[in-house]
Amino acid sequence: MIGKRSIAITLFCLVAIAGMGACGEDTSTVGQTAVASLSGPEGDGMGKVVFTQGPNGVLISADVSGLTPGLHGFHIHAVGACTPDFSAAGGHFDPEDEGHGFMHGESWHPGDLPNLHAGDDGVARTDYFADRVSLAADADGSLFDADGSAIIIHAKPDSYGPEPGAGDRVACGVINRS
Repeated sequence: MIGKRSIAITLFCLVAIAGMGACGEDTSTVGQTAVASLSGPEGDGMGKVVFTQGPNGVLISADVSGLTPGLHGFHIHAVGACTPDFSAAGGHFDPEDEGHGFMHGESWHPGDLPNLHAGDDGVARTDYFADRVSLAADADGSLFDADGSAIIIHAKPDSYGPEPGAGDRVACGVINRS
């Protein structure tokens, strides 16, 4: 009797341990990075955006120069291309088919990020944590889907509302693994 009970407890524990592994987060990509080198419309370098995979999303760190002072829309766009005039980057990254803007009634595009603020010197630095994107190739919200992704900075601030309106695209960078 004790032998059968020990076997049953052992099997229960093995199933529980296997289940925890299956239900836990995949941490194999934690610490991986990607970089988008930003260029302006004339090809001039404007800085970079670094993406670092964490266990629950991606830390996005931007260091940008050459902007006009003030607020600028800052978004992940759906296609990893910037040429010829940044329109190749497509619309905002939105694999979940959500509405635009943080003030949207239910949810917003995973590619919607807070506005960047450039100082009087045209420099903007920010860190932002995005919990609905991933650097893992096969994960939900992967920035490395079939056509990749890009980061775009706009001339004006994002409205955060249902209608996009951040103006011209003034910087673009394709997101590449580093």
